[in-house]
Amino acid sequence: MSHLAYPNESAEYRTARNTLLSEEITLRRQIETVAAQRRALPPGGEVPEDYVFERIGENCMPERVEMSKLFGGHDTLILYSFMYGPERNTPCPMCTHLLDSVNGGARHVGQRASLYIVAKSPIARLVAWARERGWTDLRFLSTAGNSYDAAYFGDSANIPDDIRKRRDPKGGPDWDETMFNVFRLDNGMVRHFWGSELTWAPEDPGQHHRSGDSVNALWGLLDMTPEGRGRFMPKLAY
Repeated sequence: MSHLAYPNESAEYRTARNTLLSEEITLRRQIETVAAQRRALPPGGEVPEDYVFERIGENCMPERVEMSKLFGGHDTLILYSFMYGPERNTPCPMCTHLLDSVNGGARHVGQRASLYIVAKSPIARLVAWARERGWTDLRFLSTAGNSYDAAYFGDSANIPDDIRKRRDPKGGPDWDETMFNVFRLDNGMVRHFWGSELTWAPEDPGQHHRSGDSVNALWGLLDMTPEGRGRFMPKLAY
């Protein structure tokens, strides 16, 4: 395979870099293989109810909206469960830095699918935080008063007991969790298509679950560096 050569690199460097390049090509192919398997999933379950959310309407006032009305002319709806419930003084920093990345892509995603960020805080609180953060292209929904998060694992209410014990050995109260869910319109019926179940899967030693890494620029950039991501944890401000 032809390869590049940077100024003054050693033969040892080039040999190691070529070996790494081969692995990067294998990884690229594996990512596409997994994406193809995802696209080929059979129809998921019909949503059990037409969940009612709250959003800010065109008149800049709160309004209630059914899930079936969120597709906006598309066949696909992406909902991200944001850990910013009313019990939190500030949002989850990990969720927040992920949404910093998603905000940049949201205007492009909107050409192919409908995207909303959902959380349990009142809609006015969510919009205020988005304004403070500079998220100009993200749309928010409040799940306060509906059971969406419990049904689609944006919180721990319905997770199996063995997962709860693994994540919370001391048996504390329920908690919100980061979770992507994708839904499809199928002849007027709303069906679940895919959820980021890595959020709840066993973690490898020394690693976070990494369920949102594919849409997160921070970790991709840090993984390019000699230091890697290490134990870095994003903050809301620096």
